[in-house]
Amino acid sequence: MQNYYYMLVVRPSSHLELFSDFLVDILPVGFEETDDGFIIRSEEDLETVMWGIEQFSEALQRATGEVIDVEMNLTKEKNDDWIAQYQQGIAPVEIDPFYIHPTWQEPRKGMLNIAIDPALAFGTGHHPTTASCLRAVAKYIKEGDEVMDVGCGSGILAIAAIRKGAIVDACDTDPLSVENAVVNASQNNITYRHLWEGSIQESSERYDVIIANIVADVLVFIASDLKKRLREGGTLILSGIIDKYEDKVLRAYKTFELTERIVENEWVTLVVTLKGKN
Repeated sequence: MQNYYYMLVVRPSSHLELFSDFLVDILPVGFEETDDGFIIRSEEDLETVMWGIEQFSEALQRATGEVIDVEMNLTKEKNDDWIAQYQQGIAPVEIDPFYIHPTWQEPRKGMLNIAIDPALAFGTGHHPTTASCLRAVAKYIKEGDEVMDVGCGSGILAIAAIRKGAIVDACDTDPLSVENAVVNASQNNITYRHLWEGSIQESSERYDVIIANIVADVLVFIASDLKKRLREGGTLILSGIIDKYEDKVLRAYKTFELTERIVENEWVTLVVTLKGKN
């Protein structure tokens, strides 16, 4: 262990969720979320990360037409045990009946426990879209359902469905996500029926429930593929949708009946049901 480490405190004036998504995508280490921003700790210099945040902020201002200020403070700290400090800052997430916790914390009795450590680009239940999907999984998936998780990432939603007693397939086009989903399944002592690198087009199964926590444009693009793989009366859980794109997604799924909207901050999760014949 080095004698010193670098600590970068980032405080955006708005759009904390989008900055969080950006950091998840670029950082090879986890980071701590605070009420007004983020704390990044690394034994490597973080000046390149600062530059990346500045570039992202400028791009976000151009896209939104808003003024977005980002306060950043980079310091060099004595390395007493920054990993332990970081671990203490990771809070478990409780979304009844699920309890999502890192492996260094104890499971909770009486709940469906999911052990997932924060890692590059993988969900831990803290992001609003993941949390909303977990609420939908809790409500709409029952024992014996055949479920597909499209764009599974860490596998957290697939694992949650398995904890509910479902039979689950999962896929992701990102090989790192597939690798991480395998690791998380192992440490939770569960197995997917099938897990592959690729898209839902590679499946020949039909499902009672399909979960797709991606982004609005991809949800629109794969609408027909999801419909083909869904059983009559089946349910789609669609997430990763910023509220201003909700209408675009609903138009792509106009043959479905809207069952529920789950809204958290600027993010929307749509639960829709397939009626009639495919």
